Amino acid sequence: MTEFIIDWIAWGGYVGIFLLMALENVVPPVPSEVIMGLGGIAVARGDMAMVPLILWGTAGTTVGNMFWYEIGRRMGVARFKPFVDRHQRWLTMDWEDVERLNRFFHRHGHWVVFVFRFLPSFRTLISLPAGMAKMPMWKFLLFTFVGSAIWNTVLAGAGLFLGRRFEELDRYVGPVAIGLTVLIVVGYLYRVITWKPSCDRPGA
Repeated sequence: MTEFIIDWIAWGGYVGIFLLMALENVVPPVPSEVIMGLGGIAVARGDMAMVPLILWGTAGTTVGNMFWYEIGRRMGVARFKPFVDRHQRWLTMDWEDVERLNRFFHRHGHWVVFVFRFLPSFRTLISLPAGMAKMPMWKFLLFTFVGSAIWNTVLAGAGLFLGRRFEELDRYVGPVAIGLTVLIVVGYLYRVITWKPSCDRPGA
């Protein structure tokens, strides 16, 4: 994967960064941590400049998230009900939960989108409910761009700091990404096992 990213950056420069970051938000296994980290290393080598790197990378992130936002917007909340009723155990939510989340998103959705830009996996998935809640596009784009710009700056800065030392980049990014993925999977499985419909919960 790292070799593929290096080849794309060498071939496309800033455009390659843009395309990779857009792809990362449509096909999550492409890791933004490595893309922007390697971009930062290119800055350390003098092959790129930091500001254009961050702007192109963040533009790619924003465009990629538009893919899921648009799917959610076209689907809407109401059309999601048969799917939720059929798979509520695996979604760990029923329709009452969906309506509660939708109300919350209407009130605080812009801050949710902003904060989730710093969370692995969820920074892409949050675009779907944002679209389903019909969050204004300008607001979605603004908070996606600003949150992503901050996160991409951190990643590129780490690459710049590490310079040519690919091994150190993998040493820090790899274990953290694996650890977070394991926690997410374990947390999800625990929630599936212990989940109850709204009507069976205490106080219902």
